[in-house]
Amino acid sequence: MSKAVIEALTAEFGDRIVETNDFRGDDEARVALADWVPVAKFLRFNPACRMDHLVDLTAIDWPEREPEAERFDVVLMLRSTEHGHRVRLRTRVADGANVPTLVDLWAGTNWAEREVWDMFGIPFEGHPDLRRILMYEEFVGYPLRKDYPIEKTQPLVPYREVPGLAKLPPFGAEEGQPWGRIDWASRLAGTERHVSPAIAVQVGERRMISDSEIAKSENSSTSSATKAEE
Repeated sequence: MSKAVIEALTAEFGDRIVETNDFRGDDEARVALADWVPVAKFLRFNPACRMDHLVDLTAIDWPEREPEAERFDVVLMLRSTEHGHRVRLRTRVADGANVPTLVDLWAGTNWAEREVWDMFGIPFEGHPDLRRILMYEEFVGYPLRKDYPIEKTQPLVPYREVPGLAKLPPFGAEEGQPWGRIDWASRLAGTERHVSPAIAVQVGERRMISDSEIAKSENSSTSSATKAEE
């Protein structure tokens, strides 16, 4: 089914489609970096394609590839919710070369391009907010490059004081879920807030509560509701 997209690309761009192939039903086209945006626009808006669903955008590092000017592949994976087509668009990129952003075509590429920048060091020209998304800003290097040393150590980074955010001590065993919890005492009092292992953003007094306190609050609430029904 996706071969119709490849045929449409070939008819429109001719030999500017450098290479096509398919693997297990997924069709792919490779283009030069200069044609990255024009071909992406065609895939997005041409009636025969309508590739409106961004599946993913990622990169692959080939440090031993010749010529060295084509070290990286940037891969765009798309799907059409209208036609059911799936297709990959690929281009080769030199280390340090700018890839034009696709944020104006698929909003979801915003974070995907940031991840590729963070992990591979591939910059996206025109991106509205190109900064690290997984690693901290002071991180040295790009951890998904195949020549990144696994034994590499990073410099210590001082703790950042952020105005308006209170730093909490690490949660103990009784404090529960690692991704944060609901302060049921506050919820029952009508001032719900979420407590996270790192920071708490709330109105009023900061307070960490334990599982036993949550259980007491829940039991008290249940008892009150039962009495009200009686």
